[in-house]
Amino acid sequence: MSTARQITEDELNARRSRTVVWVVTISTIGLIFDGYDLVVYGAVVSTFLKDPTQIGEVTPALAGTLGSYALIGTLVGALLAGSVGDIVGRRKVMLTAYAWFSVGMLVTALVSNSTMFGVMRFVTGLGVGALVATTGALVAEIAPAGKKNLCNAITYSGVPIGSLLSALLAIMLLDSIGWRGMFMIGASPLLVLLPLAIFRMPESVAWLVSRGKIDQARALSERTGVPLPEAPTAAQEAAKREKVGFAGLFSRGYWLPTILLGFMSASALMLVYALNTWLPVLMEGAGFNTKGSLSFLLVLNGGAIVGALIGSRVADRFGPKPVVVASFVIGAGAMLLMTLSLPLALLLIFVSIVGLGTSGTQILIYGFTAGYYPTPMRGAGVAWCAGFGRLGGVAGPLLGGFLLAAGLAVSTIFFVLAGIGMVGALITLLVQRPNRPMEIHSTPIEPSAAATS
Repeated sequence: MSTARQITEDELNARRSRTVVWVVTISTIGLIFDGYDLVVYGAVVSTFLKDPTQIGEVTPALAGTLGSYALIGTLVGALLAGSVGDIVGRRKVMLTAYAWFSVGMLVTALVSNSTMFGVMRFVTGLGVGALVATTGALVAEIAPAGKKNLCNAITYSGVPIGSLLSALLAIMLLDSIGWRGMFMIGASPLLVLLPLAIFRMPESVAWLVSRGKIDQARALSERTGVPLPEAPTAAQEAAKREKVGFAGLFSRGYWLPTILLGFMSASALMLVYALNTWLPVLMEGAGFNTKGSLSFLLVLNGGAIVGALIGSRVADRFGPKPVVVASFVIGAGAMLLMTLSLPLALLLIFVSIVGLGTSGTQILIYGFTAGYYPTPMRGAGVAWCAGFGRLGGVAGPLLGGFLLAAGLAVSTIFFVLAGIGMVGALITLLVQRPNRPMEIHSTPIEPSAAATS
């Protein structure tokens, strides 16, 4: 092989590495603000419960309802983005989502009553859902083979990082800037992240090929170093017959796994949002002060990040399904142990393990789903996971509010949540790989004449 050709291949590899780093970095930052947006409410809800001068009188039941509005918006936004993203591309949807939820957070900070607060939480949730649903598809299509679960885990770790950041900033700043200042922080991507993404976030090469835009895909592949998909004739013909978007999700061979993946995600997200909304209140009920209770959110989401990153490496080697099952079971066991009278240090350890079994599990589920579907329906698949799963997310804050309003003991509430985790593990065991032709492979494009001259 000639020296010039070797240099060209090295340059293509270097370009791909830079592209992967940029995409994963921007996507992670986007989901940090995404996670901040959805969890900041849990960090300030105690303010609403205690002070009716903020947005009016808020009861525990109304607080649970308000907490669900953003998740309803997320559900709608994710499902819409799934179809739109498979048709117009990943990049356009993600850029729109960055702008949308930033403006939504800013307007939310300015409202003065619970009705408008709920409306704006729904509107903001539309952008949040679109971003969560589209990010996994783009990252899965750009990440190298053998590192797709890891790249997805790094990216979706942005959600618990944002949750952690929300709790940390609430501890440090809530007394001085109030809940309105906390929401204004969530609007900052409009000034920082969006301009960066416009210049550095490429479209998916695989998506361009799936839409028949071969020339654009070839040019983008050479510029970014991301391999141009190629496949044997049989696989190409199968790809042409593959239904696009949500129609593909419910076609023969996919409909049952699609339903199971939706309920699997719903189980995890019910736990995620029940705990991120109500854990501080539960721990106050267990005798901790406000700042100490918020600290449990830090530990919960820190455990999710570490657990998901470790789990993703195992998933890349052995497959994501057994890892997701194990995460559900481990998290449920940790919740049961939290019902015991434990020293603080041991309690914090179990809270971090609960983070693995809730937010950490959901991160792994996104990677599982992104790798499960072929390119023509991948965006819709991740959108279904994020969107239908938000039914569980909507139910989480409502469930917590209902259980608290019913006067149940903190230990009883943890028993209920542990049971939901075990249901999630059982659903995951039922998911089977569908019978379909071999997936399209990715191979490096041939360098252009200009590149080798």
